[in-house]
Amino acid sequence: MGTLTKAMIAGAAGTTALNATTYLDMAVRARGGSSTPEDTVQKLADGAHIDLGEDEKAQNRKQGIGALMGYGTGIGAALCYAALTRRRGGPSWPVGILTLGTLALLGSNVPMTALGVTDPREWSAAGWISDIVPHMIYGAATYAAFDQLR
Repeated sequence: MGTLTKAMIAGAAGTTALNATTYLDMAVRARGGSSTPEDTVQKLADGAHIDLGEDEKAQNRKQGIGALMGYGTGIGAALCYAALTRRRGGPSWPVGILTLGTLALLGSNVPMTALGVTDPREWSAAGWISDIVPHMIYGAATYAAFDQLR
């Protein structure tokens, strides 16, 4: 199995862990989901002059594309990690988890911040925790998957 395939599998595993953590947090704290993925899709569609349709169809497209972008970010972060660590065989688990989690965190938040969808400087401590914890769990799951695939 090649490095690219391993990275994609590990990234998908990590993204699944991130999603499960987020949904568990929503269930435990009875909080709603974030609208930032859908808002990002709308900003990108507006910038590209793409009509997403009317009302319910547009909302459904934004939800679907937003979720797919999350998987793209998770797989992309794992591909970047694989490229960065290919020659060295990968760092120790704490560094690997932190690196993978940070890559995924930046991969999701930098574009949304650049588009003006969110401003991390305005987030509360609870908002930061709700973002950092799932991304570090992504890092742990992705690192573990890479380790098993080696």
